[in-house]
Amino acid sequence: MAADREGGARRRSWRAVAYAALGAVLLAGCASMPDSGDLRDVESTPRQDTGVRVFAMPPADGAGPGEIMQGFLEALTSDDPGYDTARKYLTADAARSWRPERSTTVLANGPTIETDCRPGGREETNSVTCVLAGSQVATVDEQQAYQPADGTYRKKLHLTKDPKNGQWRIDGLPDGVVMGKSDFQRNYTSVGKYYFASDASVGASGQPAAVADPVFVRSKVDPMTQLVRSLLKGPTTWLRPVVRSSFPTGTGLQKGVSGLAPDDQNRVTVPLSLKPSGVTPGKCTEMATQMLFTLRNLAPTLESVELRGTGGDRLCELTGERADTVAWHGSSKSPDYLYFLDGKHRMVRMQTGSTGTASAPVPGPLGEAGRGLRSVAVSRDEQTAAGIADEGRTLYVASLASDGSLGAPLVTSAGPTPDHRLATPSWDARGDLWVADRDPHRPRLFVLELGAEKPEPVAVPDLSGRIEDVRVAADGARIALVVEKDGKQSLFIGRIQRDDGTGQGISVDGLRSAAPDLEQVSAISWAGDSRLLVVGQEQGGVQQMRYVQVDGSTLDGPAPGALTSVKAIAASEDERVPLVAYSEDGIVRLPSGAQWQKVDKDGSAPVYPG
Repeated sequence: MAADREGGARRRSWRAVAYAALGAVLLAGCASMPDSGDLRDVESTPRQDTGVRVFAMPPADGAGPGEIMQGFLEALTSDDPGYDTARKYLTADAARSWRPERSTTVLANGPTIETDCRPGGREETNSVTCVLAGSQVATVDEQQAYQPADGTYRKKLHLTKDPKNGQWRIDGLPDGVVMGKSDFQRNYTSVGKYYFASDASVGASGQPAAVADPVFVRSKVDPMTQLVRSLLKGPTTWLRPVVRSSFPTGTGLQKGVSGLAPDDQNRVTVPLSLKPSGVTPGKCTEMATQMLFTLRNLAPTLESVELRGTGGDRLCELTGERADTVAWHGSSKSPDYLYFLDGKHRMVRMQTGSTGTASAPVPGPLGEAGRGLRSVAVSRDEQTAAGIADEGRTLYVASLASDGSLGAPLVTSAGPTPDHRLATPSWDARGDLWVADRDPHRPRLFVLELGAEKPEPVAVPDLSGRIEDVRVAADGARIALVVEKDGKQSLFIGRIQRDDGTGQGISVDGLRSAAPDLEQVSAISWAGDSRLLVVGQEQGGVQQMRYVQVDGSTLDGPAPGALTSVKAIAASEDERVPLVAYSEDGIVRLPSGAQWQKVDKDGSAPVYPG
C-alpha cells in the first residue's frame, strides 16, 4: 500500500516493519486519510523481502471514518497473529463477534471504498456506511482451502461515533478478511498436508500412498503450528472422500502449544492431546509419517518427528528414512530414465542424470522398429510400458524386458483422425493404466487395472465436453484432465472414486478448474505432489508455460524459460529432475540453473514414469 492511490490522496508510511534477521523494529505513523471527499482504491502493498514482518498501527485519536476504514484494511494485511490491532478499529461488541478466520477474499487489487464515508445528514452525524468493492480472484475458506473466484466483491461496513468519547469505530462488518493479490502473496504460503489414499495399497510392498492436500497458511504467523493444527483437523472437504487420516477423531495439540520448530538436531516434537494407551504402535507410526511429510513443506531438511501424548509421554518417533518405508510418496521417487520416441518412432530412453544426448532403444517390443508408435507411458516401477500405435487407433502394453512380446491391442479407437483417437496414456503408482478415447462420436475414459485387465469405462458425472488429455497423479487419488468444449481446452482436477463394493465401478468426481485463466491448454505434466506444469494460452495471448497447484492457485516464483511451439512436456514429482519438452527443435531439456538444451532433433513424445 505504499504506492500512491488513484486520486492522489497524500499519505504517510503506515506500518511498523520488523526485520527478523536484525531484530530491528522500524515504527511508522498511521496512514493519513481525509474523512471527506472521494476515497479510491486501497492498493496492495508491493512485494517485500521474505525476512520482513509488517505490523499496522492502532487508530489515531480523533480519526475520521475514512482514516478508520483505511487503517482497518491495512491492519488486515499485517502480521499480527490474532488481528488484535484490526480489532481496535471495531466497537467492543463487533471486536468480540468478528471472526477473521472464517475466510480470506483475494481481490485483483486492493479493495476500493466506493462511498466517501462521510456522515449522510444532520440526523446521521454519528453513523455512516461504507461499501468495499473489487474484482475477486480467489477465496480461502475456513479450512484454509483455496478456490479461484471471479465476479464483483461488494460488502458494507457500518461505522458509528461514540457519543461519550467522540471516536469513530466500525460496528458492522462481515466475517473474514479481504486484501489485494500482492498482499495475499506476501502474507500467505501454500503448503501440503498429507493423508493416505483410502482405497488400496501401492505395489507389492502394500504401502499406502501419501496424498497431498494443499492449504494456505499465514507465512509469518507461527506457520508450523498452523499447519499442524490444520493436519489434525482432517482433510479438506474436496479431498476427504478419497483419503483417510491415522489421527483419531478429535486429536489436537495440547493447550497452549505454539512456536513449533525443529531443534538443533532437525527434530520436531509435537505434543498431542492423546493418551499413549489409546494409540497402537502401527497407528502411531502412520501418524508420525503424516506429520513428517507435512512439516517438510516448511522444513525440508527435517530428519525426524517425535509425537508426545498427554502427560508428556512419548508416543513414537519416526525418521525420514523410516517414513519412506511406511508410505509411498511420489516426490521422494526419482525416475531412472527419461523416455521418448526417436525419429524411427521407436521407444528409446536415456538416464535421468545424463548430461549427454545419447539414447538407446528400450528392451522389449516397443523398442523395435516398425511399430509406428505415436505416444508412450511407463509404469512407476519402470518395468512395463504402454504404447499408442497405428495412427492412434490401438493401445498396447508390453514388458520392458528383452524377452517380452507385444500381444494383442487392449484398447481400440474408431475415431476418424489421429487427433480424434487415443490420447497419451498414464500410469498411477498402483499399476493402473488410464487412457482417453477422443472419438467425437463416442468419447470415453478407460482404466486398465494393473495395466493388464479388460479396459473398464470410467464415469465422469461432472464432465461437460470431451477429454483430450489425461494425467493421473502418482497417488491414484487425483487425476488431471484437459477438456475440450466450444473450441477451448481447459484443465480440470478430479477425485478418483474406486468401487466401494456397490458395483458402481470407478468414477472421477468433483471436477474443478486448475487453470481458470488459460483457455487453450495444450500440454500438462505432474511436477510435484500437488503441482502441475501446464502449457497454454490466455485469451488473446501467446503460448506460455507455468506451474499451477491442483487447487487452482498459481505458485509464486519464476516459470520455466520461454520455449517456442511446445507440443508436449515431461516433468517428475521429484523437482530435481530436469524438465523435458517436445518443441519445434525436437526433444529439449531444462537442467536446473541452465538454459534449454537440444537432446534429439528428430525425437517426440517425452515422458517420465507415470
